[in-house]
Parts: sequence; structure tokens; C-alpha cells
Amino acid sequence: MTSSLPGPVDHTDAIRLALQSWPDVDRYLQSCKGVIIPLGSTEQHGPTGAIGTDALTAEAVALELGRRSGVLVTPVQAFGMAEHHLGFAGTMSLQPATLLAVLHDMVLSLATHGFERIFVVNGHGGNMATTRAAFAQAYGTAASRGLEVAPRLRCKLSNWFMAGPVMRRARELYGDREGQHATPSEIAVTLHLHNSLIAKQRALPEAAPCGSIHGPADFRRRYPDGRMGSDPYLAKPEHGLELLNTAAEALREDLSTFLTAA
Repeated sequence: MTSSLPGPVDHTDAIRLALQSWPDVDRYLQSCKGVIIPLGSTEQHGPTGAIGTDALTAEAVALELGRRSGVLVTPVQAFGMAEHHLGFAGTMSLQPATLLAVLHDMVLSLATHGFERIFVVNGHGGNMATTRAAFAQAYGTAASRGLEVAPRLRCKLSNWFMAGPVMRRARELYGDREGQHATPSEIAVTLHLHNSLIAKQRALPEAAPCGSIHGPADFRRRYPDGRMGSDPYLAKPEHGLELLNTAAEALREDLSTFLTAA
């Protein structure tokens, strides 16, 4: 068994791994073996959405989750597997093998210091398969290296945008116009986080319907402006605050169970 949730904190600085010293982390590990990794992507989100949407939202949810739970949060991994978005300017992608290696090494680094429960808050669907593969490889490496935590090491992928309460609220707010990419729900969270993005919002023609996803040229042909069945103009900053809180609370229950499970 690992520890339960340490408890809420007053300010997110208290749970940012980047703002701790190594003795701070040593002390933290005496009472909690869990850590949260925000994982996103740097990719196009239609003609009005921020390229950093997936990283911005994953980090925001992770930090709010960390504030509510007291669990440390690493810096965001802002680059993901976004090969199919490379037909649009500004997208920066890691190939699956590269992302797998990055996540594997991150998990092993944390496990070396005694972290036993790695909770990844993900903001990009394209990361999912590779992240699970990285976990599988990390378990094997930890065992082969004889790490003390290897028998207790567990990793969990949690996609904030797929949490049940988040999906239900998005359907209530946007219906079928939520779509699958450059969705109003994720755009709403970025509008809440960054006022400057509100000025980019404008009405758009009906998006191409959701369908297959292949390589970058095929994606650009099927979805000329980068959206998949979505209407981000429906997004409002107040929706974003609500969805952020909904996601953090939903994931808090998952995190609590994860930290204490055998």
C-alpha cells in the first residue's frame, strides 16, 4: 500500500515539483509516494484555437488536482504524438518511439527516487497508446534494474477530457457541436486561463464531420481548417472554469483510489 492523499494546499506553488528543493522532495516521499505528470501536445487547434491547448489544459487540470490533493505535480510535458497535425503551421510532434522513450525515462527517474504511483493527466488523444506502451516498458526496466520500488510501481493514464462528468457537461453545453478536435470544451478552458485568446474567437463555417485520422496530408484534406466536427465559437471562459473544476474533482477520486490500491 502507498499513502493516501496528503491533503489540499492553499497555493499551487506548494505542489509544483519545479519549485521544490531536493530535501523538500525527500521529506514529501516520507508521507506520499505519488506524483502527477501533466502530458499535452503542441499542435493546431483549428483557425481560432491556441496551438498549446492540450498542454495548457493538461497542466491546469493537473495543478488544480494537485492543489486539491496535495500531490506533487511535475512540469508539463508539452510535446506529444501529433504527427497527423503536421500539415498545419506551428505543430511540433514527437514520433511515437520518441514519446515512448521520454515517458519511460521520466517514470524511471521518479521511480529511482522512490515514487511508486505515477498519475499522468493527459490532454491529447494521440498520446494514449504510446503512453500505455511506455508504462509497460517502464515496469520491465524497473524490475530488470532491481529498483526497490519495482514490485509496487504503478502508472495510470487519466484523460481529463474523457472523465465522465466532463463529457456529460460538454454534451449539455455543446451537443453534437462538441466534435472531436478543437472542441469547445477544451477551448473554453484555455479562454478561462488566458484572456488574450478571447480575441481570437469568431464564428466559423460548419466543420468537416468527424471521421478517419491518417497522415498529415490526408488529415489536411479531410479537415481543411483543422477542426473535426467542432464549433469552438460556442466556448465561453465561464464554461472553462466550470469544466476545469469538474475535471479536477473527478480525477481527485481516481487519484485517491490509485494511491491506496494494492
